[in-house]
Amino acid sequence: MKLEQLMEDVPFTLVQGTLETEIEDIIYDSRKAAPGLLFVCIVGTQRDSHDLAADCVAKGVNTLVIQHDIDLSAMPDVNVIKVESSRYAMAKMSANLFGNPSRQMTMIGVTGTKGKTTTTHMIKSVLEAAGRKVGMIGTNGIYFLGHHKETANTTPESYELQKTFRQFLDAGCDTALMEVSSQGLMMDRVAGIHFHVGVFTNLSPDHIGPGEHKTFEEYRSWKGKLFQRCDIGVVNIDDANTEALLEGHTCQLVTYGRGEAADYRAGEYQLLRTHDFLGVQFHVSGKDDMDVKVNMPGEFSVYNALAALAVGKVLGLPDEAIHEGLGKCVVKGRVELVPISKRFTILLDYAHNEVSTESLLTTLRAYHPHRLVVVFGCGGNRSKLRRYGMGEICAKMADFSIVTEDNNRFEKVEDIIADIRVGMEKGNPDAKYIEIPDRLDALHYAVDHAQEGDLIAVIGKGHETYRDREGVKTPFLERELLEEYARQIGLE
Repeated sequence: MKLEQLMEDVPFTLVQGTLETEIEDIIYDSRKAAPGLLFVCIVGTQRDSHDLAADCVAKGVNTLVIQHDIDLSAMPDVNVIKVESSRYAMAKMSANLFGNPSRQMTMIGVTGTKGKTTTTHMIKSVLEAAGRKVGMIGTNGIYFLGHHKETANTTPESYELQKTFRQFLDAGCDTALMEVSSQGLMMDRVAGIHFHVGVFTNLSPDHIGPGEHKTFEEYRSWKGKLFQRCDIGVVNIDDANTEALLEGHTCQLVTYGRGEAADYRAGEYQLLRTHDFLGVQFHVSGKDDMDVKVNMPGEFSVYNALAALAVGKVLGLPDEAIHEGLGKCVVKGRVELVPISKRFTILLDYAHNEVSTESLLTTLRAYHPHRLVVVFGCGGNRSKLRRYGMGEICAKMADFSIVTEDNNRFEKVEDIIADIRVGMEKGNPDAKYIEIPDRLDALHYAVDHAQEGDLIAVIGKGHETYRDREGVKTPFLERELLEEYARQIGLE
């Protein structure tokens, strides 16, 4: 593609060279430098890749996109484009390079602090029940028509995002569904994408600190940008931050919640539990009138289901598809049941901090199990506050805890458990727990010592497929390991 075509709709100044140059591909990683490529120089939080421009040119790169002036005296033959924001320019150029695929699909973006992953899976399930062909991008990876691959970020970098949309379109997808993080909005990963539907789940303090957001207000403001880039906003009207988050919105609003003001509102919900089902059922009124059954527990599942239902209604999907999609949706590692016994219930969840752990255990306690048992650890090379907090919450709320490893990374598991123990002592000095450093041994112990009617939550790793020790990742998929052990011991 000619450089001139690549720069369509991108404000720029041609510093030197010609727009007639053929560009084979766009890169922003200097290690991929090669002849015929365009290198985007980005000012990052850790380093400024403008410093690497000369090295890239030496390896054959024929075009540079810069955000600030650099010394070009030794690079007289390279094309140089100057832009106000390299990240924004890369997003627009990437869209042009791949033929602006997002314009040819129904685009749905979901933002919020909690519930993004579950809500996107619910929406995907509803869409597919209606016959739509869906590509999905988020924390659990990229899914489209039987394909799956991992992602480094909840919202991938703009180049990868546009390349993925192209794959969706070429595979036959008519809808692209994605989690939109505040970082993805702030760092222009979704620049140039217009969403047909934007969804807001909820908001609480998160991603605030060095390299992320300076304040909660900034975090909230960036989340709200989605609703200046969509046609219809489907929003949780019950969240205390909704009004502030929507400041300056340009979209039509559709609301959901439990209060009378919601367009789609849920009445009282009923808890349902069997050995292979842990969920809720409730009635929806307002702009619709239907009963809903969801195979996920707790009030947050009601909210997530309402969001998915509202999206289905906005897109004109039939009620049968909404019923079917919500009823059969299962999200890997998000309150995911592993039905290995009729005597007790065991599930996996990604809860890996104090807030999410408290929310999960509060939800599970409402099902009145014989015992609420939790298997957990904390990641190495991460804040010790998380260890104290999770230890304190589990000591207070669980009947029995099995303290083990998570991803230790480069720390000793004994040191991590010692920190968790401090939190346990603070939460409840009389808490009942056992320490089993090896996570596989801890899973086996949980199964071997399960009592009739127990509800066992294995938390922290959720959908992850590996165990990280000393920086070495080895396969570790908890669902498969539990199922294999159940077969091994002949569990019924």
